Amino acid sequence: MRTALLALAFSIACDRGHREAQPSSPLPSSPLPAPGGAPGGSAARCTLAPIPTRLSIAPKRLVAIGDLHGDLGGTRAALKAARAIDDRDQWIGGDLVIVQTGDVLDRGDDESKILELLERLDRDARKAGGAVIQLLGNHELMNPAGDFRYVTPGGMRDFGGDRKRALAPGGPWAKRLARFNAVAIINDNVFSHGGVLAEWVTQVDDVNLSSRCWLDGQTGGADAPPIALTSDSSPLWTRAYGMPESTDCAALEAALTKLGAKRMIVGHTVQQRGITSACNDKLWRIDVGLAKLYDGPIEVLEITDQPRVLRGQR
Repeated sequence: MRTALLALAFSIACDRGHREAQPSSPLPSSPLPAPGGAPGGSAARCTLAPIPTRLSIAPKRLVAIGDLHGDLGGTRAALKAARAIDDRDQWIGGDLVIVQTGDVLDRGDDESKILELLERLDRDARKAGGAVIQLLGNHELMNPAGDFRYVTPGGMRDFGGDRKRALAPGGPWAKRLARFNAVAIINDNVFSHGGVLAEWVTQVDDVNLSSRCWLDGQTGGADAPPIALTSDSSPLWTRAYGMPESTDCAALEAALTKLGAKRMIVGHTVQQRGITSACNDKLWRIDVGLAKLYDGPIEVLEITDQPRVLRGQR
């Protein structure tokens, strides 16, 4: 247990200080400021059609799943806890909508298998009136930027044996990641890997499109990542909502008000005792460290007027 807790603390510290060690394709030595002014920039030249940030849907059930980090067994257990799949990995969720808040990549050996499973389940779910909505996490942008510090030896052999080529901007797997937004708003629920701070509210659409266009290879290579990766306060990097001892509920309320929402659901920061909530349940933290590295519990969040935690077993 002590060893697991030490590994957890070390991993969180390393992830928070993401520029302390230089990746193979260096990132800026200091984060860029939060974006301001008119949206667009280099993404204005992109030919990808925007994926709507705000979705008005009425599923019978809505479930959020946090960081998966290359653990296929943990992923299956989480999907079973959500009552989305059976023992043969077949979709049984009907019109269930699942939102996975990013960080499928790194720290485990099963990354491409997880991406392929979620992609197939999304196709099957949509036939039944549901969906599996995947979001980008910081690790989905770190790899295309050439930052492989958190890749396992097995992971380096994944993606056809040439991870760098496959995940480089414009590479075959990066183009698949370009199908995902960084932020989704479903009815009155905001989903984001790290969370949306008030100063980023007006830039959410641009963060989504600029990240996707870069992954698609249309706005620069590994040495020119989007601001979603280079700014510590972006919706993929901020830990302002992830640290229970320092959450600013007034700041959260300001962001939710500007977004026209009442609840925010985030991953990114491991909660050592399972899913937590704060600010009168207006904030839910769903990264429970369910990957093998952390050996956390299998927990997902079913979102209703009164959200509840669903638990599973490995």
